[in-house]
Amino acid sequence: MNNYLAKSNPKETIIEHTEKLIDNYNLFKKIYPNLNVDWDILYLACLYHDLGKMNRKFQEKIEGIRRHQDEIPHGILSLGFIEPKKLESKGYTKERIKLLAHAIAYHHERDFNFDSNTLKREIESMREDAINFNYERLENVDVKLLSKKYFSKNRIYEDDENDEDNQNENLFFDYVMIKGMLNRIDYAASGGIDVEKQNEFLLGNLEENLLKKFKEINPNAEWNKLQKYMIKNRDDNLIIVAQTGMGKTEAGLLWIANNKGFFTLPLKTAINAIYKRIIEKIVINDYEDKVGLLHSDIKKEYLDKKEEIDFDQYYNKTRQLSLPLTVCTIDQIFDFVYRYRGFEPKLSTLAYSKVVIDEVQMYSSELLAYLVVGLSYIDKIGGKFAILTATLPEIFVDLLEEEKIKFKRPEPFTNSRIRHSLNVIKEKLNSEFVKKLYKNNKVLVICNTVKEAQRIYQELSKDEDITSSLYLFHSRFIKKDRKIKEKEILDFGNKENEYEGIWITTQVVEASLDIDFDILVTELSDLNGLFQRLGRCYRDRDWNKEGYNCYVFNGGDYKCTGIGKVIDEDIFKLSKNALKNIDGILTEGEKIKLIDMVYTTENLKQTKYYEKLRDSIDYLKLIDAHELSKKEAMERFRRIESKTIIPRPVYEDNIKDIEEYKNILNEQYPKDISIEERKELKMKKLEARIKLDDFTVSIPSYKADKGHLTQLKITEYEILDIFDCEYNEEFGVIYKDKKQSNVEPKNPEDKIF
Repeated sequence: MNNYLAKSNPKETIIEHTEKLIDNYNLFKKIYPNLNVDWDILYLACLYHDLGKMNRKFQEKIEGIRRHQDEIPHGILSLGFIEPKKLESKGYTKERIKLLAHAIAYHHERDFNFDSNTLKREIESMREDAINFNYERLENVDVKLLSKKYFSKNRIYEDDENDEDNQNENLFFDYVMIKGMLNRIDYAASGGIDVEKQNEFLLGNLEENLLKKFKEINPNAEWNKLQKYMIKNRDDNLIIVAQTGMGKTEAGLLWIANNKGFFTLPLKTAINAIYKRIIEKIVINDYEDKVGLLHSDIKKEYLDKKEEIDFDQYYNKTRQLSLPLTVCTIDQIFDFVYRYRGFEPKLSTLAYSKVVIDEVQMYSSELLAYLVVGLSYIDKIGGKFAILTATLPEIFVDLLEEEKIKFKRPEPFTNSRIRHSLNVIKEKLNSEFVKKLYKNNKVLVICNTVKEAQRIYQELSKDEDITSSLYLFHSRFIKKDRKIKEKEILDFGNKENEYEGIWITTQVVEASLDIDFDILVTELSDLNGLFQRLGRCYRDRDWNKEGYNCYVFNGGDYKCTGIGKVIDEDIFKLSKNALKNIDGILTEGEKIKLIDMVYTTENLKQTKYYEKLRDSIDYLKLIDAHELSKKEAMERFRRIESKTIIPRPVYEDNIKDIEEYKNILNEQYPKDISIEERKELKMKKLEARIKLDDFTVSIPSYKADKGHLTQLKITEYEILDIFDCEYNEEFGVIYKDKKQSNVEPKNPEDKIF
């Protein structure tokens, strides 16, 4: 009777699986003894959660004998093992037993399509087996239908108009902690990993691998004013404005200290760069047990390291949030704001974590709303956050205060260094102007749209004197080509490397990229975006020359490209007006004053930007918990306005490889396959998946809808679209419309088709 299975591949009994949970429970309690969770209820949840798998129908399914259409989810059947009278005699209240029941019932999100008579029958059928079930952690087990006062299909919600003492809200957060921790412990047990890796290294690594190195160059070196402030205020929520080059990354890590931490940034390019810097310069030894990278392309990043890491282990530890420090995009952790079915592991993890949010000004109005709501939840459940940003919209601060979130906000951290001299040009961006700045300089041109970047690049390409030193980088390259361009611009923009040339780009270079150009030429987007762009020029140098190193084209009597589409028109107008008297040196303090002047609630409350912001906040507050699936929540969070496609020329040039990758992905796992063979085939499939993904690119949905799509069946459940467009590795995607049909590559022999 003790051989009932919990897992089939590899086979694992209920007792064996439960013991793994208890081990992870004990590890959790050892690392975080003061965590605000009901440890006794969590222990019982670990003990009881899978006992319903004794059910004969489940056992026949897992043994491969037969499947039953009327099988009741084992989480519901496990409730029959809870004995309320015994628990109440030991001092457990009705509310605590209710928390236990709900955590167990919903530890797998399942639809409950069964009637009460079927449930009674299945509970009764387990009684004899349960009595004979010999497990030392259980005593005199009996199985009975649990009373509705402890569990019904109605979830535990946080909202109740009559809940003046916040009892419902408190019960809801108690439930989130128990259910979330149960999920984390269960997933880790199933994955064969520790539920947590303790952070005992970060402060020591920062001292040893950074500060000590600084002292070798300068014996008087110490942490700067910003970094010291972060050290002193580690126990507080913080909102910090600090100019580029002030060491915000180090400051954020010093604030996290030896705690569990998440370091978020807006762009994958910047995330990859900071992750690489951390594991190569700061947390050098055994990084795979300490630092993780979390965004939609991590499989590719990790696969590149397969010679030095155990891919499965590292990937599982990262996805299960087990690592002490994770560098990630906000969609990977803040999607819990939708409170979708199964959101609890993320929010419960954030209850004992410290979250750094870098460059908050980069986020759209919708994402800013998610941050406001998400930070209010983190604050309520016990986590901490630090916002570190070069510029800060004042409206964001007002919204946090509306939510009654407590935080410290010191004066901006700036110095007296002069890095930028601006020339605001009342015209549309033109290539002839760029050409004049080329000689002996690293020139960075940032356009608001891909279309404009391609236009400027094409015009400059006609000049044979500069064509060999001209580069284009934007978001419309397939992943394979984009990865190459990311590496190239990071190398070109490295201050240690003496190059000359022109990079034509878009906002993909705007935030947190450690690149340093001599001259910046940019379209005006808005002040936040502009000051981010300035950070890519004279990043850590003093400007002590005559003239200008930054040129801003504001469109003159016209709008710049992308205004009203990717950039809010009202904010563009306010930004344009704020710059009308700027000519020459612009100090860091003046930049902050301009931001404070433009991004006020008063200025923005009549704009579409503010309307979207408020609507998004209101929507998140009104949506019922557990209404959405995780997939639906992720789609809404990312605002799926793009479509992943393979450009037709890419498909036609690589059709043989694509078919090979498809065949690998459709290979079946043989029944008698060994664990090593399974792992080998899994890795083979993963490599095929990533190589196939390298041929894809995301384009706006409205563009995809206008073009011709051909569906390519990858597997039984997956389809990719082949999109009719022009493409080459020089220009990227070129849409087939009249305005862009004349775009040609630098080399006439490089045919677009």
